[in-house]
Amino acid sequence: MADKKPTLGFIGIGLMGLPLSLRLLDADFSVNIWNRSAEKLQPVAEAGGRICSSVAEVVQSSEVIILCLADTAVVESIVRKDIAANGAPGKLLIDLSSIHPKNTRQLAALLYENCGMGWVDAPVSGGVAGAEQGKLAIMAGGSAANIEIARQVLAPLYSQLTHMGEVGCGQITKICNQMIVSCNVLVIAEMIALAKQAGVDATQIPVALAGGFADSKPLQIVGTQMATETFEPVQWRVKTLLKDLNLAVDLAIQQGNAIPMSALAAQLLQLHGKQGYLEQDPATLIKLFTS
Repeated sequence: MADKKPTLGFIGIGLMGLPLSLRLLDADFSVNIWNRSAEKLQPVAEAGGRICSSVAEVVQSSEVIILCLADTAVVESIVRKDIAANGAPGKLLIDLSSIHPKNTRQLAALLYENCGMGWVDAPVSGGVAGAEQGKLAIMAGGSAANIEIARQVLAPLYSQLTHMGEVGCGQITKICNQMIVSCNVLVIAEMIALAKQAGVDATQIPVALAGGFADSKPLQIVGTQMATETFEPVQWRVKTLLKDLNLAVDLAIQQGNAIPMSALAAQLLQLHGKQGYLEQDPATLIKLFTS
Protein backbone atom coordinates (compact mmCIF):
# COMPACT_ATOMS: atom_id res chain seq x y z
CA MET A 1 0.00 0.00 0.00
CA ALA A 2 2.98 2.30 0.47
CA ASP A 3 3.82 2.54 -3.24
CA LYS A 4 0.48 3.86 -4.43
CA LYS A 5 -2.74 5.18 -3.05
CA PRO A 6 -4.99 2.28 -2.09
CA THR A 7 -8.50 2.00 -3.43
CA LEU A 8 -10.89 2.95 -0.64
CA GLY A 9 -14.32 1.71 0.24
CA PHE A 10 -16.48 4.15 2.20
CA ILE A 11 -19.58 2.85 3.98
CA GLY A 12 -21.94 5.35 5.62
CA ILE A 13 -22.77 8.66 3.93
CA GLY A 14 -24.34 10.71 6.70
CA LEU A 15 -23.66 14.09 8.32
CA MET A 16 -19.98 13.21 8.72
CA GLY A 17 -19.59 10.62 5.98
CA LEU A 18 -20.56 13.01 3.21
CA PRO A 19 -17.84 15.65 3.76
CA LEU A 20 -15.26 13.00 4.64
CA SER A 21 -15.81 10.98 1.48
CA LEU A 22 -15.74 14.16 -0.61
CA ARG A 23 -12.39 15.17 0.90
CA LEU A 24 -10.92 11.75 0.08
CA LEU A 25 -12.06 12.14 -3.52
CA ASP A 26 -10.54 15.64 -3.61
CA ALA A 27 -7.25 14.05 -2.51
CA ASP A 28 -7.34 11.81 -5.61
CA PHE A 29 -8.27 8.58 -3.90
CA SER A 30 -10.46 6.13 -5.80
CA VAL A 31 -13.47 5.64 -3.54
CA ASN A 32 -16.13 2.93 -3.74
CA ILE A 33 -19.25 3.96 -1.82
CA TRP A 34 -22.30 2.33 -0.25
CA ASN A 35 -25.05 3.60 2.01
CA ARG A 36 -28.24 2.06 3.33
CA SER A 37 -30.21 5.03 1.94
CA ALA A 38 -29.09 5.08 -1.68
CA GLU A 39 -30.30 8.64 -2.37
CA LYS A 40 -27.54 10.02 -0.10
CA LEU A 41 -24.90 8.63 -2.46
CA GLN A 42 -25.63 11.02 -5.31
CA PRO A 43 -23.45 13.99 -4.22
CA VAL A 44 -20.50 11.66 -3.71
CA ALA A 45 -21.10 9.93 -7.04
CA GLU A 46 -21.19 13.30 -8.79
CA ALA A 47 -17.77 14.06 -7.25
CA GLY A 48 -16.33 10.83 -8.62
CA GLY A 49 -17.28 8.13 -6.14
CA ARG A 50 -18.21 4.74 -7.55
CA ILE A 51 -21.56 3.48 -6.26
CA CYS A 52 -21.56 -0.19 -5.26
CA SER A 53 -24.69 -2.30 -5.07
CA SER A 54 -23.72 -3.99 -1.79
CA VAL A 55 -21.27 -3.94 1.08
CA ALA A 56 -19.79 -7.15 -0.34
CA GLU A 57 -18.96 -5.34 -3.58
CA VAL A 58 -17.29 -2.50 -1.65
CA VAL A 59 -15.13 -4.93 0.30
CA GLN A 60 -14.17 -7.05 -2.69
CA SER A 61 -13.18 -4.04 -4.81
CA SER A 62 -11.34 -2.01 -2.12
CA GLU A 63 -8.07 -2.33 -0.22
CA VAL A 64 -9.02 -0.15 2.74
CA ILE A 65 -12.62 -0.12 3.96
CA ILE A 66 -13.73 2.91 5.98
CA LEU A 67 -16.84 2.81 8.16
CA CYS A 68 -18.69 5.92 9.32
CA LEU A 69 -21.82 4.49 10.91
CA ALA A 70 -24.37 5.40 13.55
CA ASP A 71 -23.72 3.01 16.41
CA THR A 72 -22.37 -0.29 17.68
CA ALA A 73 -25.28 -2.38 16.41
CA VAL A 74 -24.95 -1.13 12.83
CA VAL A 75 -21.18 -1.66 12.74
CA GLU A 76 -21.56 -5.14 14.24
CA SER A 77 -24.23 -6.14 11.73
CA ILE A 78 -22.26 -5.02 8.69
CA VAL A 79 -18.98 -6.52 9.86
CA ARG A 80 -20.47 -9.89 10.81
CA LYS A 81 -22.82 -10.28 7.83
CA ASP A 82 -20.88 -8.71 4.99
CA ILE A 83 -17.29 -7.71 5.64
CA ALA A 84 -16.02 -10.84 7.40
CA ALA A 85 -17.38 -13.01 4.57
CA ASN A 86 -15.80 -10.95 1.79
CA GLY A 87 -12.53 -9.64 3.20
CA ALA A 88 -9.03 -10.89 2.45
CA PRO A 89 -5.57 -10.85 4.06
CA GLY A 90 -3.70 -7.58 3.53
CA LYS A 91 -6.85 -5.46 3.56
CA LEU A 92 -7.60 -3.04 6.39
CA LEU A 93 -10.78 -1.81 8.03
CA ILE A 94 -10.73 1.68 9.53
CA ASP A 95 -13.74 2.43 11.71
CA LEU A 96 -14.48 6.15 12.14
CA SER A 97 -17.69 5.36 14.03
CA SER A 98 -17.98 5.87 17.78
CA ILE A 99 -18.87 2.46 19.22
CA HIS A 100 -18.30 0.32 22.31
CA PRO A 101 -14.62 -0.61 22.92
CA LYS A 102 -15.57 -4.18 23.94
CA ASN A 103 -17.44 -4.77 20.69
CA THR A 104 -14.60 -3.17 18.74
CA ARG A 105 -12.11 -5.69 20.13
CA GLN A 106 -14.45 -8.60 19.53
CA LEU A 107 -15.14 -7.56 15.94
CA ALA A 108 -11.46 -6.93 15.20
CA ALA A 109 -10.61 -10.43 16.42
CA LEU A 110 -13.47 -11.94 14.43
CA LEU A 111 -12.42 -10.15 11.25
CA TYR A 112 -8.80 -11.27 11.56
CA GLU A 113 -9.79 -14.87 12.31
CA ASN A 114 -12.30 -15.04 9.44
CA CYS A 115 -10.36 -13.38 6.65
CA GLY A 116 -7.05 -11.99 7.91
CA MET A 117 -8.05 -8.32 7.75
CA GLY A 118 -6.60 -5.75 10.15
CA TRP A 119 -8.57 -3.19 12.17
CA VAL A 120 -8.00 0.40 13.26
CA ASP A 121 -10.59 2.11 15.42
CA ALA A 122 -10.31 5.80 14.57
CA PRO A 123 -13.24 7.78 15.99
CA VAL A 124 -13.14 11.48 15.25
CA SER A 125 -13.83 14.78 16.98
CA GLY A 126 -14.47 18.14 15.38
CA GLY A 127 -17.97 17.88 13.99
CA VAL A 128 -19.17 18.65 10.50
CA ALA A 129 -17.08 21.82 10.32
CA GLY A 130 -13.93 19.89 11.15
CA ALA A 131 -14.84 17.25 8.57
CA GLU A 132 -15.42 19.84 5.86
CA GLN A 133 -12.14 21.61 6.62
CA GLY A 134 -10.03 18.48 7.11
CA LYS A 135 -9.25 19.51 10.69
CA LEU A 136 -10.56 16.60 12.70
CA ALA A 137 -8.84 15.18 15.75
CA ILE A 138 -8.59 11.41 15.37
CA MET A 139 -7.83 9.05 18.25
CA ALA A 140 -6.71 5.68 16.94
CA GLY A 141 -6.25 2.15 18.23
CA GLY A 142 -4.43 -0.65 16.43
CA SER A 143 -1.02 -2.02 15.52
CA ALA A 144 1.77 0.38 14.60
CA ALA A 145 1.80 -0.89 11.01
CA ASN A 146 -1.94 -0.45 10.55
CA ILE A 147 -1.89 2.97 12.21
CA GLU A 148 0.73 4.10 9.68
CA ILE A 149 -1.59 3.09 6.83
CA ALA A 150 -4.44 4.95 8.52
CA ARG A 151 -2.28 8.07 8.85
CA GLN A 152 -1.67 8.09 5.11
CA VAL A 153 -5.23 7.26 4.07
CA LEU A 154 -6.91 9.68 6.48
CA ALA A 155 -4.43 12.53 5.97
CA PRO A 156 -6.98 14.71 4.09
CA LEU A 157 -9.31 14.50 7.07
CA TYR A 158 -7.35 15.47 10.17
CA SER A 159 -5.11 18.04 11.78
CA GLN A 160 -4.06 15.51 14.42
CA LEU A 161 -4.11 11.71 14.58
CA THR A 162 -2.85 10.18 17.82
CA HIS A 163 -2.03 6.49 18.33
CA MET A 164 -3.63 5.69 21.70
CA GLY A 165 -2.69 2.01 21.98
CA GLU A 166 -4.09 -1.33 20.90
CA VAL A 167 -7.42 -1.88 19.15
CA GLY A 168 -10.21 -0.38 21.27
CA CYS A 169 -8.10 2.39 22.78
CA GLY A 170 -9.27 4.86 20.16
CA GLN A 171 -12.87 4.22 21.18
CA ILE A 172 -12.06 4.63 24.87
CA THR A 173 -10.37 7.97 24.13
CA LYS A 174 -13.42 9.13 22.16
CA ILE A 175 -15.61 8.29 25.15
CA CYS A 176 -13.32 10.47 27.29
CA ASN A 177 -13.68 13.24 24.71
CA GLN A 178 -17.46 13.04 24.80
CA MET A 179 -17.58 13.11 28.59
CA ILE A 180 -15.83 16.49 28.48
CA VAL A 181 -17.89 17.80 25.57
CA SER A 182 -21.27 16.80 26.98
CA CYS A 183 -20.67 18.25 30.43
CA ASN A 184 -19.30 21.41 28.82
CA VAL A 185 -22.32 21.85 26.54
CA LEU A 186 -24.77 21.34 29.40
CA VAL A 187 -23.10 23.88 31.68
CA ILE A 188 -22.99 26.33 28.75
CA ALA A 189 -26.75 25.84 28.33
CA GLU A 190 -27.56 26.53 31.98
CA MET A 191 -25.12 29.46 32.02
CA ILE A 192 -26.57 31.11 28.90
CA ALA A 193 -30.09 30.68 30.28
CA LEU A 194 -29.10 32.27 33.60
CA ALA A 195 -27.31 35.17 31.89
CA LYS A 196 -30.29 35.94 29.62
CA GLN A 197 -32.76 35.82 32.49
CA ALA A 198 -30.52 38.10 34.57
CA GLY A 199 -30.46 40.76 31.84
CA VAL A 200 -27.08 40.10 30.20
CA ASP A 201 -26.69 40.20 26.41
CA ALA A 202 -25.82 36.51 26.19
CA THR A 203 -24.65 36.83 22.59
CA GLN A 204 -21.61 38.67 23.96
CA ILE A 205 -20.59 35.97 26.43
CA PRO A 206 -18.51 33.95 23.92
CA VAL A 207 -16.79 37.21 22.94
CA ALA A 208 -16.20 38.28 26.54
CA LEU A 209 -14.78 34.91 27.59
CA ALA A 210 -12.65 34.28 24.50
CA GLY A 211 -9.07 33.46 25.46
CA GLY A 212 -9.85 33.04 29.16
CA PHE A 213 -9.94 29.86 31.24
CA ALA A 214 -13.66 29.41 30.53
CA ASP A 215 -13.20 29.52 26.76
CA SER A 216 -13.69 26.42 24.63
CA LYS A 217 -14.72 25.42 21.13
CA PRO A 218 -18.18 24.38 22.39
CA LEU A 219 -18.62 27.81 23.99
CA GLN A 220 -17.72 29.59 20.75
CA ILE A 221 -20.03 27.37 18.68
CA VAL A 222 -23.05 26.39 20.76
CA GLY A 223 -22.89 29.39 23.09
CA THR A 224 -23.78 31.73 20.26
CA GLN A 225 -26.36 29.30 18.87
CA MET A 226 -28.02 29.01 22.28
CA ALA A 227 -28.00 32.77 22.89
CA THR A 228 -29.71 33.43 19.55
CA GLU A 229 -31.76 30.18 19.55
CA THR A 230 -30.32 29.26 16.18
CA PHE A 231 -30.73 25.49 15.88
CA GLU A 232 -30.46 25.00 12.13
CA PRO A 233 -28.68 23.61 10.24
CA VAL A 234 -28.15 20.58 12.47
CA GLN A 235 -24.38 20.09 12.82
CA TRP A 236 -24.59 17.09 15.18
CA ARG A 237 -27.39 15.36 17.02
CA VAL A 238 -28.56 14.95 20.61
CA LYS A 239 -28.95 11.21 20.04
CA THR A 240 -25.27 10.91 19.05
CA LEU A 241 -24.04 12.62 22.21
CA LEU A 242 -26.45 10.54 24.32
CA LYS A 243 -25.23 7.34 22.68
CA ASP A 244 -21.62 8.19 23.53
CA LEU A 245 -22.48 9.09 27.13
CA ASN A 246 -24.28 5.78 27.54
CA LEU A 247 -21.07 4.10 26.36
CA ALA A 248 -19.20 6.07 29.03
CA VAL A 249 -21.60 4.89 31.74
CA ASP A 250 -21.29 1.28 30.59
CA LEU A 251 -17.48 1.46 30.42
CA ALA A 252 -17.34 2.99 33.92
CA ILE A 253 -19.49 0.17 35.30
CA GLN A 254 -17.18 -2.39 33.69
CA GLN A 255 -14.11 -0.68 35.16
CA GLY A 256 -15.66 -0.06 38.57
CA ASN A 257 -15.30 3.71 38.22
CA ALA A 258 -17.65 6.46 39.35
CA ILE A 259 -18.50 9.12 36.75
CA PRO A 260 -21.23 11.18 38.49
CA MET A 261 -20.92 14.28 36.27
CA SER A 262 -21.15 12.32 33.02
CA ALA A 263 -23.91 10.09 34.39
CA LEU A 264 -25.96 13.20 35.23
CA ALA A 265 -25.26 14.56 31.74
CA ALA A 266 -26.57 11.30 30.29
CA GLN A 267 -29.78 11.64 32.31
CA LEU A 268 -30.31 15.23 31.19
CA LEU A 269 -29.72 14.30 27.55
CA GLN A 270 -32.15 11.39 27.95
CA LEU A 271 -34.76 13.80 29.33
CA HIS A 272 -34.16 16.24 26.47
CA GLY A 273 -34.40 13.43 23.93
CA LYS A 274 -37.71 12.25 25.35
CA GLN A 275 -39.07 15.75 24.78
CA GLY A 276 -38.59 15.26 21.04
CA TYR A 277 -35.07 16.55 20.46
CA LEU A 278 -33.11 13.38 19.66
CA GLU A 279 -32.63 14.35 16.01
CA GLN A 280 -31.94 18.01 16.85
CA ASP A 281 -28.67 19.86 17.44
CA PRO A 282 -27.36 19.84 21.06
CA ALA A 283 -27.66 23.64 21.00
CA THR A 284 -31.34 22.94 21.74
CA LEU A 285 -30.28 21.90 25.26
CA ILE A 286 -30.84 25.56 26.19
CA LYS A 287 -34.54 24.65 26.19
CA LEU A 288 -34.00 22.45 29.25
CA PHE A 289 -33.36 25.63 31.22
CA THR A 290 -35.74 28.09 29.58
CA SER A 291 -38.92 26.08 28.99
